[in-house]
Amino acid sequence: MRGILITCNMNERKCVGEAYSLLGEYGDLLYGPEQLSEPAERLSGSEREEEREEEEKDEDDAEAALKKEVGQIRASTERQLRRFQSVESGANNVVFIRTRGIEPEKLVYHILKDIHTTKKKKTRVILRMLPISGTCKAFLEDMKKYTETFFEPWFKAPNKSTFQIVYKARNNSHMNREEVIKELAGIVGSLNPENKVDLNNPQYTVVVEIIKNVCCLSVVRDYVLFRKYNLQEVVKSNKEDTQQNPSNVSEEQNSTAVKPETMEETLKEVKREQE
Repeated sequence: MRGILITCNMNERKCVGEAYSLLGEYGDLLYGPEQLSEPAERLSGSEREEEREEEEKDEDDAEAALKKEVGQIRASTERQLRRFQSVESGANNVVFIRTRGIEPEKLVYHILKDIHTTKKKKTRVILRMLPISGTCKAFLEDMKKYTETFFEPWFKAPNKSTFQIVYKARNNSHMNREEVIKELAGIVGSLNPENKVDLNNPQYTVVVEIIKNVCCLSVVRDYVLFRKYNLQEVVKSNKEDTQQNPSNVSEEQNSTAVKPETMEETLKEVKREQE
C-alpha cells in the first residue's frame, strides 16, 4: 500500500478534512484535477435497476436482484478508487491517506517545499506528513526481505548516498529499535559499501513507521531542512532554520546517534549501543 501517514493533535476528524483539502489542492497542481465519472454514469445500482424494471416488467426477480447487487458493488468500487482515501491507521492521532495514481513522496515533498518557501501556514491540526512508498509485515525477516529490493532505487550501486534511519513504533512491543536499525543499515551497506551515515545533512532519510503489525517505509529528502516533515515547524523563519543545529535533531531518540565514516563502523557503533 502507498499513501501518506499524517500525525495530528487530538482531532483526527478535522485532520482528515485538512488532509483532503491540502492534498487535493496540491494534487490538482501536480497531476491535474481528479477525473470523476459523469453524474449519469455515477447513478447508483438501485436507481439503474428501477429504470430497468420499469422497462422490463416481466424480468425475473432473482435476475433483477443480482443486477442491483452488481451495480452497488460497482458504485462501492468507484468510491474506493478515489485519488485520496482515508483508511483506519490502527493508532491514535495518526491518519493514513491511501493514494492512487500519484507518487506520494513527490507530492509531499512539493507541499513541504512550497510551505518552507512561502512560510504560509496551511493547517491547524496536522503535525507531520510522511509519504509511505511501501508497506510490509512488521517482523524483522519480512522487513529484511522487502527492503532488499525496496532500497535499490536510492542505494544500489552505482548509486551511492549519505543517509540516516529514523524509527517509530506504535502499538507494537515485539520489535527492537536497535536491531531494526542495524539490519536495515546493513542492507543499505550491502547494496553499495560506499553508502555512508550522515546525521548532519544526509541526502536521504529512511523513515520506518511501525503501527501494530504493519511496517510503513519511505526514503525522503531534506528531512532535517523540512523539520522532520512537520508542517507546523517548517513555516518558521529562515533565521530559525540556520540557528538550528541539525546534529541535535533526533526523532524522539529513534534515530542512530552516531556519525561513522563507513558502514562497517556504523554496525559496530550500533552494536556498542546495544551493549
